Amino acid sequence: MKYQIFNKLRDATVAFCLCTVAIPAIAAPEHGIAMYGTPALPPDFVSLPYANPDAPSGGRIIFGESGSYDSLNPFILKGRAPWGQTDLTVETLLGRSYDEPFTLYGLLAESVDTDDARSFVEFTLRAEARFSDGSPVTAEDVLWSFETLGTIGHPRYLNAWQKIEAAEITGPRTVRFTFSEPDRELPLILGLRPILQKAQWAEKDFAASTLEAPIGSGPYTVGEYETGRFVSFVKNPDWWGKDLNFNKGRHNLDEVRYDFFGDGGVVFEAFKAGEITSYRETNAAKWAQQYNFPAVTSGEIVKSEIPHARPSGIDGFVMNTRRPQFTDWRVREALIQAFNFEQINTTITGGAAPRIQSYFHNSVLGMEPGAPATGPVLALLEPYAANLPSGTIEGYALPVSDGGTNRKNIRAAKKLLEEAGWNANDEGILVNSKGTPFAFDILLTNGSSEKITIANMYIAALKLLGITATLTTIDSAQMTERTTAYDFDMTHMIRNMSLSPGNEQTYYWGSAGVTVPGSRNLMGMNSPAAEAMISTLLNATSQEDFIAATKALDRVLTAGRYVIPFWYSEISRLAHVKELKFPERLPVYGDWPGFQPDVWWYEAK
Repeated sequence: MKYQIFNKLRDATVAFCLCTVAIPAIAAPEHGIAMYGTPALPPDFVSLPYANPDAPSGGRIIFGESGSYDSLNPFILKGRAPWGQTDLTVETLLGRSYDEPFTLYGLLAESVDTDDARSFVEFTLRAEARFSDGSPVTAEDVLWSFETLGTIGHPRYLNAWQKIEAAEITGPRTVRFTFSEPDRELPLILGLRPILQKAQWAEKDFAASTLEAPIGSGPYTVGEYETGRFVSFVKNPDWWGKDLNFNKGRHNLDEVRYDFFGDGGVVFEAFKAGEITSYRETNAAKWAQQYNFPAVTSGEIVKSEIPHARPSGIDGFVMNTRRPQFTDWRVREALIQAFNFEQINTTITGGAAPRIQSYFHNSVLGMEPGAPATGPVLALLEPYAANLPSGTIEGYALPVSDGGTNRKNIRAAKKLLEEAGWNANDEGILVNSKGTPFAFDILLTNGSSEKITIANMYIAALKLLGITATLTTIDSAQMTERTTAYDFDMTHMIRNMSLSPGNEQTYYWGSAGVTVPGSRNLMGMNSPAAEAMISTLLNATSQEDFIAATKALDRVLTAGRYVIPFWYSEISRLAHVKELKFPERLPVYGDWPGFQPDVWWYEAK
């Protein structure tokens, strides 16, 4: 069953849904805020355009996950919390519409106010907002949440907190944040901060890993759970926000459950056996060839394809440049040349999946592979030209193999390695001038069978260069610990990108992540050019400036050769029991991370 996004993705999101005029001043509190222009929906909108306000309530969905969890606090660095807990149990001041690049509407807050320069933001809470225990959400809870998350919470909250000069209560239900530096996205970023209950943590260590779930105001609470096996989120019958227009047609299911398995292959078998009720397929060949089991042929299981217009993001093997063998871009390019994408893609997906060409590929924000930088993009990059890797300005494109022996690219890789000081000794082992062999380990999670197959094929190819690569697999908890401490040579990395990149880019690529544990800068990149492009896009006041800065950032990231890219999909593939339904009217982002179960519902037989 294939669904189409409304009006052909709004004619490619109406050239990205951004207006080309400067952001107007907001003279009074408003019901929403957009990164550019004004919100598309009026204050009295009935529901989000991609939600079904008449959807029935009830039923449940059961997901399958490989790995486990050991914490129920997803807001700290320690421990591993279940996927989905944040969105299901905790709310934010504003909520995001996925039918616009970056627009937020009132959720816990009834209004938002800022100025033309966005030097401050002020939120007014709804009087009816309540935590799951019935207590009101107060201005004190908001201030405590922001400070706690920004100081002892997960490092992803630190960057925005450091840009707040003053945080104060300005009325019975009003809080105001004044900023210490220009950042036009900050009002929106703060609008998406989770709001927790201050009283719960009065005499507890918030930063300690725990199986006590934070009290939130969201539609669900943590129900029964058993670490290593399952966790259940149950609908709060007294949820304060069920009649809010932003929530109409959302959170329709009575229970959202996650069952945990030791291996990704076991998850699929559990789905075939009826133990879980929805399965996300990422392999195009498997989707075409292996969904012929009885439940599918009888119609009990439905195959749904969800199109989208978001950037490809990056998915591949990331090289940790904190390790000496990966510091030279020529070495990283050689390792990309040795990766026989065409052969691997044919083996894994039947050759059906297109390759990721850059971090913002498949969107108006992406660089043009192989083409030189021109115009405003060139102007942004030129001050940093002396320190940029080859191809950043001149043009860079990923190598293409013959799909067979990949001889041409192996020769190119060998030449690059020689230029970087790596040569084969008499035994054919690649060594540097000190005689140190070129060796590294690929770290993957247990059960990631597809990635393991890719790694083994890659390891075999690297032997042609005299490189010794090994494969180590560990459980998900160990993977979290190792990647948090950047204790790996090469591993698998996914970074999803939106049509409105912002502060998260600093968390992904900022230089602080080279040494500060827990950032998402797994490659350890330290690029003044990248940070300058991020600063520019954060403070852009027009569509043209924003797109130019993002294209320039895309060039810095891609030509930096930090990741060996895999493939992406222009659709999401969801197999599910026929009772699970979703609206035919889809948003620009298509299957965003919360699409299922956010706007889904259950129709009994």
